[in-house]
Amino acid sequence: MSRKKKKPISFDAMVKFFMQSYNIPTKKDIDRLGRRLDHIEQLVLKSLESPRGRGAAKGKPRAALTASDTVLETIRDFDDGVGFAEIKDRTGFGEKKLRNIIYRLNDLGKIERKSRGVYWTPREASESS
Repeated sequence: MSRKKKKPISFDAMVKFFMQSYNIPTKKDIDRLGRRLDHIEQLVLKSLESPRGRGAAKGKPRAALTASDTVLETIRDFDDGVGFAEIKDRTGFGEKKLRNIIYRLNDLGKIERKSRGVYWTPREASESS
């Protein structure tokens, strides 16, 4: 009996096989990825244009102050120093966060400890800012 002749494998089929085997992206894959990136960029731009979060629903802009700036401004409002409890009440920060901020501000020399739990801003630090 005679053997059937096998159909020769085309070059295109061989290339396609290797691309699939080694996960090599095709032009179609690259184009699809580009469209998805464009879509993500548009979503990011939309989210930047209409901020959500606290205050945005009431039409108030978000505060540009950092937590450290807020604590520093609170301490500067008092000439004779202010206690830890008063700072906590005015800022609304938790105790651990507030202690870390006060430690950092004291370490940077922006505030000084007047007595236990009482902090103030020295004249040199408040004039230079």
